[in-house]
Amino acid sequence: MNTKSQRRLAATILGIGVNRVWIDPERLEDVEAAITRNEIKKLIHEGVIKASPEKGQSRYRANLIRSKKASGRRRGPGTQKGSSYSTRFRKRIWVIRIRSMRNRLKMLKSRRLITANSYRLLYKKSKGGEFKNLAELERYIAEQGLRRRVFG
Repeated sequence: MNTKSQRRLAATILGIGVNRVWIDPERLEDVEAAITRNEIKKLIHEGVIKASPEKGQSRYRANLIRSKKASGRRRGPGTQKGSSYSTRFRKRIWVIRIRSMRNRLKMLKSRRLITANSYRLLYKKSKGGEFKNLAELERYIAEQGLRRRVFG
């Protein structure tokens, strides 16, 4: 039951690897008797010898990871490459920071915790980039004594 040479011939004819050649186990005697290329081609035509399908790589894990990423997972600091500005634009960071500061100043002015003059001064300073964040703005207000004293 040695079909090594027939398997090799069939592989070259089909243009596949030797391990992908499928031989019908019921017609092994016919395959053993076949010696020439023409005989092997005839057996391929009859369906005695076939090319077994390729084994693909499973996409299960890749799909699982993709679905997790779509829902916002797997995006932690260990995954990020590059500087902090490569993950978020400088302008976007600036917009978020300045909006929070301006909202705080608006709130302080509407509650009459700071005067209109100090509001304008702080607004200009924050626009100029003097404060890194809200905490720094609050610290400046406390240090300079710009907060109004409320009686009552």
